[in-house]
Amino acid sequence: MPDCFFLDFSSAFNTILPQRLMSKLEDLGLPLSLCGWILDFLSDRPQRVQLGPYTSSMLKTNTGTPQGCVLSPLLYILYTYDCVAAHPSNRVVKFADDTTVIGLISEREGETDYRDEVERLTEWCRANNLLINTRKTKELVVDFRRQKSNVQPLLIDGVCVERVTTFRFLGIELQEDLSWSVNTRGLVKKAQQRLYFLRILRKNHLPQKLLLAFYHCAIESVLTYGLCVWYGSCTTQDRRGLCRVVKAAESIVGCPLSTLEQIYATRCHRKALDIVKDPSHPGHCLFELLPSGRRYRTMKTRTSRLKNSFFSRAISALNGKPGL
Repeated sequence: MPDCFFLDFSSAFNTILPQRLMSKLEDLGLPLSLCGWILDFLSDRPQRVQLGPYTSSMLKTNTGTPQGCVLSPLLYILYTYDCVAAHPSNRVVKFADDTTVIGLISEREGETDYRDEVERLTEWCRANNLLINTRKTKELVVDFRRQKSNVQPLLIDGVCVERVTTFRFLGIELQEDLSWSVNTRGLVKKAQQRLYFLRILRKNHLPQKLLLAFYHCAIESVLTYGLCVWYGSCTTQDRRGLCRVVKAAESIVGCPLSTLEQIYATRCHRKALDIVKDPSHPGHCLFELLPSGRRYRTMKTRTSRLKNSFFSRAISALNGKPGL
């Protein structure tokens, strides 16, 4: 049973300690001259606040990285490089300042490793001057069983972490049963709102080429965000809602548009090839060639959820099966 701990930091980029960052950069083998340049860049940075005609006095800060600087996300990633899982049953997933702990809670091992991982992470945050926002930090327990297990809530500094049934993670709505109805309904609603603007453009006699460009940029991009993750497991009802949006756009633009099924098949095949070529990808081991060297070993799927997952469908796509 997976348990997801979504960590939220208070002003993560503003709490980086330059001296600690320097020691980590040196541990990573960066040249001392480059480390010194970065330290000078982050030290004694002048700041002031302007509100209307009023401007505050100048202050110098020696903490954090400049907001809006293209270098800041990279420095933060390097600052948190040593934030890794201590137990093999857990994973720490990081994307910029979004940090998530995914733990596998089994009946044999229990919650010990997962809770120890969370405790280690909170201690690491204290040591590195990163402030956890307990109000925005959430926990999501993925449990498919009818009789839900009683997992004790997590505590951070004596504050109980809120347990939720859905969570928006990197733009995709995750549900505790790994269904995608909430996610697809949100996408359909957002796309329908943008159909209004497409109709306005059509009424103003915009050329079809520009209507197509608007559709691809403002509507199709919304419907296909993270498509490989969720489309295969969508219900028939959810797919119909998505299809209606594409059909409506098709009638407005006045020419055939690619269906989500076609886009999904193409992206699955392309993503599968990328994973096969990348031995460092966590899912690379699932693409195992048969002795013939022409086909990949099909995944054994006992549930429709796994059968409709990306990896199962991607392997079928590489084998040329009509499973998509």
